[in-house]
Amino acid sequence: MSIPASFKAAVVPEPHAQHNIVDRSLQPLQPTHVAIKITATAINPVDWKIRDYNVFIKEYPAVLGSDAAGEVVAVGSDVTTHQVGDRVFFQGIIGNYDASTFQQYCTMPAELVSQTPSSVTDDQAAGISLATVAVVTGFYDQTGHGITPPWAPNGSSAGKGQAIAIIGGSSSVGQYAIQLARLSGFERIITNASAAHHEFLKGLGAHVVLDRKTATAEEFKAASGDLPLRYVFDAISSPETQKFGVEIAEASQVAQKVIVVQNANEDAKNLGDSKSPKVEVKMILGLGSLPALRHLAEPMVQALGGENGWIAKGLFVPNRVRVIDGGIGAVEAALKLNKDGVSGEKVVFRPNA
Repeated sequence: MSIPASFKAAVVPEPHAQHNIVDRSLQPLQPTHVAIKITATAINPVDWKIRDYNVFIKEYPAVLGSDAAGEVVAVGSDVTTHQVGDRVFFQGIIGNYDASTFQQYCTMPAELVSQTPSSVTDDQAAGISLATVAVVTGFYDQTGHGITPPWAPNGSSAGKGQAIAIIGGSSSVGQYAIQLARLSGFERIITNASAAHHEFLKGLGAHVVLDRKTATAEEFKAASGDLPLRYVFDAISSPETQKFGVEIAEASQVAQKVIVVQNANEDAKNLGDSKSPKVEVKMILGLGSLPALRHLAEPMVQALGGENGWIAKGLFVPNRVRVIDGGIGAVEAALKLNKDGVSGEKVVFRPNA
């Protein structure tokens, strides 16, 4: 196997435009990178938001996409962790078009690429990395809650004697938040979701699943029992859920921060400022390639992947997937489906199909 001289890519030709399918090629492979044939790429809300709102794009035509799985087709001269033929999954790099995933091939720093265990398909693996990095940043980085991660000494008991509230448990981010909270040893994991998802989320590790539409902040607090509800994580981060997070934090009597994965809403921030003590609404940016997040992204890659990692051991379950057929040309249909809304599933298409 090798990198072809040219291949198909879905590109945004100009601001706000829909994707065109074109031929493109990669720059020469760097010594510390691997080249990957992308067999499945997942859709996340950030993908259509980048296109629709013209953010993170410095020049056109632009290649988007930052969540994928595939097969290693070439390795740089300094790479020892991967070899040609390995199945892998990874978070692409927004703004780096050679490391973006709406195309048939890409290149990535080897240390940010996980080995896909034999127990999952490429479709399943494609949707793991981006949402997991968001949770890892929100839980374990100092820009988030600053909890000791479960791969670190004593990290698997970091949540002992404590409760955590996760708003939006059935979302992609929410499902991974529940599982990481379980791996961190939280004794009470409380979330909310539609009734159809309750039993599934309990299987992932949630102790209490409240109704998405009717749950109140007081019910979240009551569900924690006699355990302190110190942490609130909003996996949805709409204006309404951010304000709800503030109310949960206030009801908890000990939580003073709500971590969100989108821009902090001004009304929610003002609501938090009005509380006594104040409740901070704080956005995290889950880009694992950032130098400031490598201390989490690199060990996360190792903990998740391989035949001895969390996924292979059944300790971490990928999102359920909905595959959109049509190869690289399915990108617009996949984006529309994600934008219109899916429940409990990750939308995936296969660029090389």
